[in-house]
Amino acid sequence: MKLLYICSVSGNQKFRSIQFYKSYFQKFFDKQNKKTKAKIVWTLELIEEHKRIPETYLKHLENTDGLYEVRVKQGSNIFRIFCFFDQGQLIILANGFQKKSKKTPQKEIKRAIKIKEEYENEK
Repeated sequence: MKLLYICSVSGNQKFRSIQFYKSYFQKFFDKQNKKTKAKIVWTLELIEEHKRIPETYLKHLENTDGLYEVRVKQGSNIFRIFCFFDQGQLIILANGFQKKSKKTPQKEIKRAIKIKEEYENEK
């Protein structure tokens, strides 16, 4: 099982830790431009460092078993990164995508569910 860490550079207290599983998130992240990458890192650090996180940045997906979406807006572009919790305050990042319609595509949700199941089966 390959887990990589997102490291906070601010040095602030962390209420949770973020890791990504295999290369699902990394492939998405690598395709983004510099400003989008910076906004993603900023959002992930906010999630790590704040006790209470507004739904603007992290929201549970209804009708799923523990699947959440990290919500990132950069200019007029909207991005979603699926994730789930493990061991309380550990967040595992799964896949990410650019949102181009009001509804989240079912294929992206199904992909995130498969990644979560894969992670749980390898534990």
